[in-house]
Amino acid sequence: MGDVSHDKRSGCGIFNVVFGRRSIWPRRSTSTGSLPSSSNPNHVTRYPSTPVSRAPKNDAVSNPPQKSADRIVSRPPQNISKSPPPYHNHNHNQGAYKINQTNNNHAKNQQGYNGQSRKVPPTGLGISGELESMITDHQKSRAAAGGLVRASSSNVMIYGNLGNLRQNNSNSNSNNNNSNNPETNGIINPAGSTNGIINPPTSSTNNGKYSNKKIDGPTKPVSLCRALSTRIDPEQLKILGNEDYKNGRFGEALALYEAAISIDPNKASYRSNKSAALVALGKLLEAAFECREAIRIDPFYQRAHNRLATIYVRLGEAEKAMYHFKQSGPEADPDASNKAKKVTIHLNKCTDAMRQRDWITILKESSLSIESGADSAPLIFGLKSEALLKLNRHQEAIETMDTCPNFDIDECTKFFGPIGTSSLLIYRAQIDLVAGRFDDAMSAAQRASTLDPNGKEVKSVLRRTRALSTARSNGNELFKVARYSEACIAYGEGLSHDPYNAVLLCNRAACRSKLGQYEKAIEDCTSALNVRSAYSKARLRRADCYSKIGKWGECIKDCEVLIRENPDEEIERIFKEAKENLGQHNRSRDIVDTSVVVVSSDEHFRDCVTSSRGTSVVLFCNKKTGDRTIMQHMEKLKKRFPSVNFLKVEVEDHPLLAKSEGLKLLPGFIIYTNGSRAKEVPGDNYELLESSIKYLISS
Repeated sequence: MGDVSHDKRSGCGIFNVVFGRRSIWPRRSTSTGSLPSSSNPNHVTRYPSTPVSRAPKNDAVSNPPQKSADRIVSRPPQNISKSPPPYHNHNHNQGAYKINQTNNNHAKNQQGYNGQSRKVPPTGLGISGELESMITDHQKSRAAAGGLVRASSSNVMIYGNLGNLRQNNSNSNSNNNNSNNPETNGIINPAGSTNGIINPPTSSTNNGKYSNKKIDGPTKPVSLCRALSTRIDPEQLKILGNEDYKNGRFGEALALYEAAISIDPNKASYRSNKSAALVALGKLLEAAFECREAIRIDPFYQRAHNRLATIYVRLGEAEKAMYHFKQSGPEADPDASNKAKKVTIHLNKCTDAMRQRDWITILKESSLSIESGADSAPLIFGLKSEALLKLNRHQEAIETMDTCPNFDIDECTKFFGPIGTSSLLIYRAQIDLVAGRFDDAMSAAQRASTLDPNGKEVKSVLRRTRALSTARSNGNELFKVARYSEACIAYGEGLSHDPYNAVLLCNRAACRSKLGQYEKAIEDCTSALNVRSAYSKARLRRADCYSKIGKWGECIKDCEVLIRENPDEEIERIFKEAKENLGQHNRSRDIVDTSVVVVSSDEHFRDCVTSSRGTSVVLFCNKKTGDRTIMQHMEKLKKRFPSVNFLKVEVEDHPLLAKSEGLKLLPGFIIYTNGSRAKEVPGDNYELLESSIKYLISS
């Protein structure tokens, strides 16, 4: 290959320099890019600047093609190594390039490119590569219209049948071009594309046919012009982002705005648009940061001022919002500005109420602040939840904090500052305590102490959180080893710091139930439900205790509530048992005489009154004074109050009993509640007797 005779040198200087003497392949046209590298890497060919001359053909053109071809010497690239381009065979004839039929058929058989077609990577194509693709499309369109195609002026050959040939029949050759490439994923094929569209990847089959094959998923054709503009023009990226934003595709819009910012980070409008997308995604703190950056870049950007002011209103920073609304000029949103004024008024009232510890006013004004526009202000939500806690409305406090936006603590610290974030953590810690999340409460309180180590409220909440957490863990350990009395005392120590903690009350009720103290267990469960009506664990425990002491009606009521909220097998079992026992109890009561019970002895009196639970009404009278009128009235009361026991004591038969009870008037009624004397009523005052019974059984 290095032994080339100068007698038969081609008249074209640049062709002879680049190709050397060819004895196998026909003459190549001047439309060349970078050529395949030589087998001898040390052989470098220089490029003269002589113009193309019209010289007679080289003798090598007439030689028939052979199976193996010589390697071509190419100028080594300077910085970037590129894949060898395809090789084309054409004849040169007196300035005009025409297709020789014989050589063209030969070229069809030899232009397989040996798998070395140029591939465009999906990323990192570069602006120069895209411009070359654009030029290729332009040349192709001119060739299709019947004109000549300008040769490529760079040292890179574009994939396809280029050179000074018309591409009218390129489709027939495209199959041959791809026949040696099993997969042409990402190849720009001008001959098989339309208007610069990147064709999807194709794969070959054994019979030489091609079918579209999905590699990683469905690939839609993308305009090369669009792809180019999105890489070099941030304004176009912003326009595309605006389109996605208007169509509700906020995530895609955010990505486009970020791409524009990465190209031109000092454009305020890109930051402002990104802020709008973040607001739509609920990321208000990040949106505020982007607006601040936009205003830093352009302090007179009124739209960014208005957007930041609107975000401030939602976050409860009403005073800052008013400042930025003033800077917004004509861009200021009047509705949002009015919201900021209302929020300011309500927050000022909250501040005054905080000085007086007026929790009812704080609850009212904080709720109005949220309704007026501060719908994403965590500090206002925290203030409202604290007011509900102080009013022993724990369930509402938990629900309020659950509706509060859960921002990242680091972002909150950056936005609200360490003192504001510490207050937010204290609110969360108190809610976690009443909800039974003691570990979360401890973590929040400790982090608040690191942000505000000198805060009195922080220290107080941290101390109380530690005490409750310790009491709960100690009680749980004792309960596990069946030391119920000691566990009950441990839970009590925690309740000394927070008497209304529903979790500790319910845990102590479990200990008392194990000890057989069902009445006290019911009291603890009732106290827990008073502050947390949705605390199903306490209600279930109370229903079980009711069943243990035979109060089937109360048990059924609790079971019905539990079944509606959270059906469970254990609840179903208790409910079924309670219904069966209640039915048996009612049937037995129907069999028993419904008349007033006459006391036969002192022991009978003790069994029916002082040793029984519930309410009992005892008539003390003489045999003569116990007339029919009084007895008829007692029968009516017995029907109206079936749960109340009505008894009659004749003083002549039981004088000691009447004396021991200290009855002053005859006839007279004495009402007992749970074995204890509650009230004495004259025998002729039926209205007072009825009202007293109603009061005692309802309390």
